[in-house]
Amino acid sequence: MATAAVATMIRGRAPHAVLLVGAEGVGKTTLALDLAAGLLCTADDPAARPCGACRACRMVAAGGHPDVHRLAPEGPGRQVGIGGPGARAPGIRDLIGALSLLPVEGGARVAIVESAQRMNEDAQAALLKTLEEPPGGVTLILCADAEEPLLPTIRSRCARLRLGPVGARDIEAILAVHGIVDPPLAARLARASAGRPGLALAWAADPDAMRTRGELARSLLDLADVGPADRLAGVRSAAGRAARLSGTVDPVGATALASGKRAARTGGRGGGAGRSVASPEPAAETEAPNGPDPGTADAGVGPGDDALALAKTPATERRRAAESLVALWTDVTRDLALCQRGLGRDVRSLDLLDESTAMASRLSEPAVTEFLDRLGRATLLLRSNVSPELVLDDLALSWPRPEAAAA
Repeated sequence: MATAAVATMIRGRAPHAVLLVGAEGVGKTTLALDLAAGLLCTADDPAARPCGACRACRMVAAGGHPDVHRLAPEGPGRQVGIGGPGARAPGIRDLIGALSLLPVEGGARVAIVESAQRMNEDAQAALLKTLEEPPGGVTLILCADAEEPLLPTIRSRCARLRLGPVGARDIEAILAVHGIVDPPLAARLARASAGRPGLALAWAADPDAMRTRGELARSLLDLADVGPADRLAGVRSAAGRAARLSGTVDPVGATALASGKRAARTGGRGGGAGRSVASPEPAAETEAPNGPDPGTADAGVGPGDDALALAKTPATERRRAAESLVALWTDVTRDLALCQRGLGRDVRSLDLLDESTAMASRLSEPAVTEFLDRLGRATLLLRSNVSPELVLDDLALSWPRPEAAAA
């Protein structure tokens, strides 16, 4: 278990580099901050670290500890770049420079790279040199949604911890600490978030998120009964709406999850998201004065304001919207498969149980299973920079048709 492994690192000798891998919103940044707090904690009993009460723990929780350095994707493309003098945004060189200085508090130093899978090749090459010859007293923590984009030489030099889904009851407890939703909604959020408390907190903070998610899920079910042209137009419109969901997760999830999990453990003490070398908030992206960014020119446009708005956004944001839609599509298809097997009580969208059950009865089980595999391949393709429009078009045309309609 990842939390037990981190506790062992705190009590003993932490490795110079740790790679935390898990789905977005599952708690990687929270665990990284817990490890940082534990390594910097001044409690006499190592087993009690992080205590949450000492000066060091309070500074980590408030995001003000001078020996905790954070780096996150920033600017157009949402990449972690090499940085350095003259760079548009802080990057790995800036992080390395900060780590070359003596610790301010005289103890350990911790560096956290969020969304490490977004490091470009130059940044990874620069980081590799530090991993090969790490500064004394430094622990480097990489948080990645997927480890495949990282160089094998980087992965091999890190102690790897994989974070799995968090239990629904635990997520409900975190939501209860925040007190922003009532228990029935907390139960819905815990079920729909598929074990990702950061996602549940993000949706809880956005009153329209669950409504948008439900509308999107219904629109995906409706696509099964329409022809190819309507499917293509419908999936573009759905991607435009999914962009709103993808924009909800990052800004709210990291901070809320960090404070929520700590409060759940400490009886109400909250905290911030930690000190940063680079701001985790992406820089504002604007359209060029003479028209859309050239990177957006290949975007197809379907009817409706959502599709039109998405077509004008940068390619990176379109990819995030596609990833969000594919994740929801996977949940919808999984629910169909469960309904076909008489396991409707386990669906993630309980409010769509009747619609899912009705649609599941009209689809063949092999077709649903095959489409689940296709969704998994689509996720990998999106991570490999394949055009998000092509990926979504393929899914729209491959979405199983009801057997009566197919005949």
